[in-house]
Amino acid sequence: MSVRGYEGLASDLAKACDRIQAWRNRRERGSRIPAHLWALAVQLAKRYGVSRTATTLGLEYYGLKRRLEAGVASVAPEPAAFVELPAPLAAGKHCQAELRNGSGAELRLQLSGYEATDLAALVGSLWSAE
Repeated sequence: MSVRGYEGLASDLAKACDRIQAWRNRRERGSRIPAHLWALAVQLAKRYGVSRTATTLGLEYYGLKRRLEAGVASVAPEPAAFVELPAPLAAGKHCQAELRNGSGAELRLQLSGYEATDLAALVGSLWSAE
């Protein structure tokens, strides 16, 4: 399946289609699509959607969808490392914070005996540790 001449098709989809078609033309019958071509298809599916990508590249929809979901799950953020805090100087002070970043990670803190500046430093170090 060559997509050359199809108006409105993104150039990266067209190039990927050509690469997959070239692989199909030289492969041994019954061999599986190489991992690097699946990785390319997954990247395109993130941008253009599973249905459009699978149809354009001649791939099985559910196979591409499964690989896309597995790829998204494999890049989940790692849990934060242990952070040591200095002992509080005075009791009775309370700090509380709830934070969310753009990727959906959440951080809730409630500290007793710490200043708000300590909380700000802690949050800054946790949030930037990726």
